[in-house]
Amino acid sequence: MKLALIVPLALAAFIGAAQAEEGDDIREASKAEAEAFNARMYAVTPGDKAYACFVRRYDADHLARHPKQKVAAMKLLISAELDKEDKELHNSFRLGFRYRHRSGDFDSSGSCNHAVFTKSGNEVRLGCGVDCDGGGIGVALSKDDRSAIVRLERVRVWQNNKPDDDAERSLVGGADDRIFRLDRTDTNECASLVTDRKELAALRHK
Repeated sequence: MKLALIVPLALAAFIGAAQAEEGDDIREASKAEAEAFNARMYAVTPGDKAYACFVRRYDADHLARHPKQKVAAMKLLISAELDKEDKELHNSFRLGFRYRHRSGDFDSSGSCNHAVFTKSGNEVRLGCGVDCDGGGIGVALSKDDRSAIVRLERVRVWQNNKPDDDAERSLVGGADDRIFRLDRTDTNECASLVTDRKELAALRHK
């Protein structure tokens, strides 16, 4: 496939993931705005690598008040790595969760493009997508930077890290599964989302 065709397709997937809510209008953040957002996301000015972990385990009271919510627990790891060629940080995500009425651990992962601003409300988000039309998520930060706001319409997921087609499913946003507020925590809480040994060591070193 020619590059001229790849770029528009990738951009379209990125915009869809960043919007994650029908009717949102977005603009790409400037380099300075993106750097400021990265500093907020990783709680420091990122070096060659940086990580941010966000977790939420929903208690019985919350689930009782949201009877249509399918997700019982969720973890999000946002990672940044400095590209040696373009000298810019490239973000990626790993998402892990458990269903309320289904056993097993489910996960998803993909890349995140540069930060964008929503024109309605000036919220800045990362648009993160899964390859091959796997949907994606939009990730914003709360005003105090202590929580991640995850928005989704649909994202491809796998059960227990199984990459085969039979295990592939999608988490689809419903009445109570479109917006998730996850609390920032120690990066070790997201260690279960990392399978590469070198990266796991780097994560734990942070």
